[in-house]
Amino acid sequence: MARPARNALPDNILSSARTFFATTKTSQGRALLQSERNARLMIDVLRSYVTAGKFRLHDFVVMPDHLHVLLTVGDGMTVERAMQFIKGGFSYRLKKECGYLGEVWQCGFSETRVEDRQSFMKHRDYIAANPVKAGLVDSQEEFPYCFTYLAARKAPGAKALD
Repeated sequence: MARPARNALPDNILSSARTFFATTKTSQGRALLQSERNARLMIDVLRSYVTAGKFRLHDFVVMPDHLHVLLTVGDGMTVERAMQFIKGGFSYRLKKECGYLGEVWQCGFSETRVEDRQSFMKHRDYIAANPVKAGLVDSQEEFPYCFTYLAARKAPGAKALD
């Protein structure tokens, strides 16, 4: 019986982890995420699922009427389930904690599989540039509802979202 090689190349090891760039929009394009309260609630929902180990969050931006995330799901998790956690968790908390009675999200979401580092960086750059492109801020470092802003201001020694 042949013995397996002990020094396999990392590129040859299969992983069940998959990375996605996903976008979801609010119902009827309403600026539901524009208020500080709602944007911070969305960020708290993201943190809670990262802490619970549901997925790894590499980057995000909470725009007034949509959300972009760059996340990795592992074995036993799908991007569909991760987005269900995010959208459902936010909807539930918005209704329970803030008394919101309307529809929160459009049905579905869009996702793109991130296959390599170049794609990863392209999507990360897109997320960072989104608030500037939308005219919300002059510089990506100024937008308070994104990973870049929060990571730059986190306390030394504090754990990042991913």
